[in-house]
Amino acid sequence: MVCGGLAGVMAAACKGARSAGGTTVGILPGSRREDANPYVDIPIVTTIGDARNVIVVCSGQAVIAICGEYGTLSEIAYALRHKIPVVGLNTWSLSRGGQLDSSIIIAQSAKDAVDKALAAIEGRGD
Repeated sequence: MVCGGLAGVMAAACKGARSAGGTTVGILPGSRREDANPYVDIPIVTTIGDARNVIVVCSGQAVIAICGEYGTLSEIAYALRHKIPVVGLNTWSLSRGGQLDSSIIIAQSAKDAVDKALAAIEGRGD
């Protein structure tokens, strides 16, 4: 599992992935490995701030957006631009020309988000 490597939702996602036997990678915005949450197995120091969002998105096969602020919105945009499936849990919604854009697959729970992300990956044939 790849994420931004910091606290909050990122730490919870790392904790869950690790408890399920997964490996966690944190793409950190700053210059200190110590800033990674305690559930990051592989911290990657970038010193590039929010620009790391492109690396986070393009390093995975699907994106799960949970709640989030503008950084999450940028990750959604990068994913959609690169045709990477996006599953959303209580996150942003999109519209184009005043019409709802259904590009984000809506999930009802964390488990549902993971299941839908895995199904989206399988559906792509990657």
